[in-house]
Amino acid sequence: MKEFPMITTIQQHVLQQQEELFPEARGIFSSLVSGISLATKAIGAQVRRAGLGDQLGAVGSTNVQGEEQQKLDVYANQMLLHCLGRRDAVAMLVSEENEEPVTFDRDHAGRYIVVFDPLDGSSNIDVNAPVGTIFSIFRRPETEDDPTLAVLQPGSRQVAAGYIVYGSSTIFVYTAGRGVFGFTLDPSVGAFVLAFENMKMPQQGKYYSVNEANVDAFPTAYREYLARIRNGGLGCEYSSRYVGSLVADFHRTLLKGGVFLYPPTAPHPQGKLRLMYEANPLAFIAEQAGGMATDGVRKITDIQPETIHQRTPLVIGSPVEMRAFEQCMKEAEAPAAAGR
Repeated sequence: MKEFPMITTIQQHVLQQQEELFPEARGIFSSLVSGISLATKAIGAQVRRAGLGDQLGAVGSTNVQGEEQQKLDVYANQMLLHCLGRRDAVAMLVSEENEEPVTFDRDHAGRYIVVFDPLDGSSNIDVNAPVGTIFSIFRRPETEDDPTLAVLQPGSRQVAAGYIVYGSSTIFVYTAGRGVFGFTLDPSVGAFVLAFENMKMPQQGKYYSVNEANVDAFPTAYREYLARIRNGGLGCEYSSRYVGSLVADFHRTLLKGGVFLYPPTAPHPQGKLRLMYEANPLAFIAEQAGGMATDGVRKITDIQPETIHQRTPLVIGSPVEMRAFEQCMKEAEAPAAAGR
């Protein structure tokens, strides 16, 4: 009889991890991941159908960020709110598309807060470039009744984080604090199947990723760092890669190494990426994979957020590139300190 390869679905994997790490959870955490998995399968199906129906283009309104909403932004947000809102373990849902947290009156049954960017890079949909979903999971503080204050936890308190890339294949990457694992959606069985086990970011890569059209507006230390990369100052010949979709650019950095930068600029001195549902989850994943993430001054996961939609600069990548960046920042700070 022909033997068939055994597969591990994301639900099986999460249950195994839960039994080892959180035996008291009784399936609650796996229920959350199952809700995210279901929602993102539906989102991925709509992304693949973009152009066949009426999914492309803007809806004619803006979100809380002041950004024009795409039709698939709205669909992705509604799908995640629906699939996660039906989970009793969810106390609160926080989305890029909603100004305030969505809360559920479940007394002490709701133990988790899920923060997410429903469709990162949605402006790329019309040109068929990769897009994604990013999520972060926190425990609800038992002593905090104010929904906004309950959400405002540093990234170091994340229980789990992950992202889904909708590209040539649909890939689900997550960590619960014990390594990073990647799952590919197998259409033949309708499940995310383990494809990347205990993912590690290379010590050094050969790609750097940044929107170089804005380089003249970058702080001096960032420009010096990019000059060193381009001139071989890190002992490696680099190539530039920039998709313009955070999930896609980070996924390449996770697999191939290197560095991704979204610096502060004169028009946006606080950066443009969101701390809670973009920088925090990717920083958690990077650290679990052996990489690093900073806002230029602090570890991303050490930052105490002040608002739900707070923005931040982000530099994230492999150890060699990140240490070189830190050195550039120190050198830039030295003359300033001497002049005080």
